[in-house]
Order: sequence, then C-alpha cells, then structure tokens
Amino acid sequence: MSNYKQTQGVRTVWWEEDASGAAVCLLDQSLLPQAVVYLRLTTVQQVAEAIATLKVRGAPAIGVTAAFGIVLALYNFLQEQDTPLTLTQAQQHLHDMGILLSRTRPTAVNLFWAIERMQRCTDQAVSEQISLHLLAQLLRQEAQAIADEDFDACMHMGLYGADLICDGDTLLTHCNAGALATAGWGTALAPMYVAHKAGKRIHVLVDETRPVLQGARLTAWELQQEGIPLTLITDNMVGHFMQRGDVKAVFVGADRIAANGDVANKIGTYGVAVLAHAHHIPFYVAAPCSTIDLSLPSGEQIPIEQRNPDEVTRVGGTLIAPPGVQAANPAFDVTPSTYVSAIITEKGIVRPPYAVGLHQICSENSITEARQ
Repeated sequence: MSNYKQTQGVRTVWWEEDASGAAVCLLDQSLLPQAVVYLRLTTVQQVAEAIATLKVRGAPAIGVTAAFGIVLALYNFLQEQDTPLTLTQAQQHLHDMGILLSRTRPTAVNLFWAIERMQRCTDQAVSEQISLHLLAQLLRQEAQAIADEDFDACMHMGLYGADLICDGDTLLTHCNAGALATAGWGTALAPMYVAHKAGKRIHVLVDETRPVLQGARLTAWELQQEGIPLTLITDNMVGHFMQRGDVKAVFVGADRIAANGDVANKIGTYGVAVLAHAHHIPFYVAAPCSTIDLSLPSGEQIPIEQRNPDEVTRVGGTLIAPPGVQAANPAFDVTPSTYVSAIITEKGIVRPPYAVGLHQICSENSITEARQ
C-alpha cells in the first residue's frame, strides 16, 4: 500500500463553540448542487430534524452528527437548569435524547453505533462520579474522536481500494458514498480519489439514484469539484453500459452489513449488483467496520426505512405522477453477499467467506494489511 496524505475539500459536519454558544454545523445536502449552504444547529431537535430530512446523510456522517448531537444535548441541558443537576439526571436526559436521535433513520447502523458509544462514555463517567463539567468535556472529546476516526478510516479505505483500480478504468457508482457521506473522503469514492491523485486515468459513471437523486445532485457535484472525469446516467442505463463492456468495476457504500456479508445500501444497489454479476464485473462494497453489524446473521434482519411517497411522485417539488396515485418508497434494499466481490474496510479487504472474514476483521486483533 503506497504512502499518501489525505486532504479534504468538502467539510460535511463539525462541532463549533464560540461566544454565541455551542452548535453542530453541517453542509445542507438537501440544497445541493443549486446552493452551498451551511447550517448552525443549536438544539438536539434541530439535529434530529436534519438527519431525518436528509440535510445530512450517509451512514458515517449520520453517526458523527448524532454523536455531536448528544454533546449539544448535554450543553443545553446544563444551561437550561435553574438548580444543580445530578449525574444521574444528566445520564437519563442523554438516554432520552439518544432515543430521539435513533428514531430518525432505522437502517444506517452507524447511527446506533455512535449513540451507544456516547452512552457508554456517559455510563462510565457516572460510575466514576466525575463532575458534570468534566462529563461534557469527555463527551465532546468522544464525539470528536468518532469524527477523527472516520476521517482516518476513509483514508485507509481509499488506499486499499485504489489497488483494485487500474489505469484507464471506467467505474460505476450508485448513490453518494463520498466526502458528503462521511467525515473524510468517503467510502466508495475514496478509492477513486486516491487513484486519481496518484495519476491513474479513471472515468466514473454516476447513476442518478432515484428517487432523491443523490447521484445526480451529490456525487456528480463532488467528483466535479475534484476534477475527476464523469458521465451522469439514469438508473436504467446501467445494464446498457455493462453490456457494452464500458464498466470495469462497481464501487458502492453501505448503511449496514450483516455478519454473512449481506449489504443494505441505497435502493437500487441490489439491481446494480445483479447486473454486475451477470456481466462478470467486480462489485465492491466500501464501508468502515462501524457499518458491520455482527448481531444480525443475514440481511433478512436489517430494518428497511420507508420514506414519504412524495419523494417518488415529485422531483424537486414538481408533481410527476397522477394526483393521489399510490407510491412505494423503500429507502434501501439488501444485496446478498453472493453478489459482493469484496468488502473494503479501513482494516483491509475482506473476501468470501464473509462470515469468517468479517468476524476476524472486527476483532481486536484483526490484521491491518489488505487481503488480496
């Protein structure tokens, strides 16, 4: 694996604290690419609303946002009280706010992983009977550690995944799994960024990703900012380009990976995987270990978020279907592990059998070298 230093062009979510108070700041992705607007969220309710309405999205970015939201919840709770609080009262409040945040998006396991990590930090602090001021400081450090670890994970996934890309390759990606979805360079796009910066000539086919168009709005914008050649296609063009031999590999992210390697990702991923399998094209999934849910034996147990049907019947607020028509809107689907060529993590590349490899790479003593 070659040495490469990562720099970040897009800033997705971060903590800000100044004379005006504390806030969770993020890029409003619901407005891209028409407008680049940064939000300053000052309540945990605003943070929850931002996650639910896709102002921030992407499994790792959601986890980071929720972690900062927990910190914000404690800061505000301490300021709002007229009488001194106990550690137990603060612990209960943070537990309640964790439930509030966890109800926003049911599929992305990073959300629950981050909330549980913040709760463990709180529980440990309570057991040690530290001061509330120190608790706030520790939670702030823990949330920042989650963000920093994700930044580093993106870099390592990029380095491992870039070895799977050859000079001259045309790659396909679905939805957005780049810097906008993480606290770093992204998951599925990170290998493309590393390959491009290393001088490899690549071209990316970006499918639009209906119904919310994360590919057209976000991935195309992001790659354009980095100067990576791309072609935007509609979702139903994927088979055509594969049939013509124009796609050398597929790179996608994940919102949850079951113990057997089944992958939940943005709706439409399963169809892309089936097409890739039919055309003998490698299908790679890039995700940090925090996305791997070893508690679920297979993808059948992954909860699938059902979103507002208006996202299907409208585009940009414009009605495109008959008024009153019934529409379905599952936000994710599950790709069976049999269609996944490899899973790229920050600890290395896992190949079948996934039931063995995923357990090994998630263990404390897992190896850090890529598995070829």
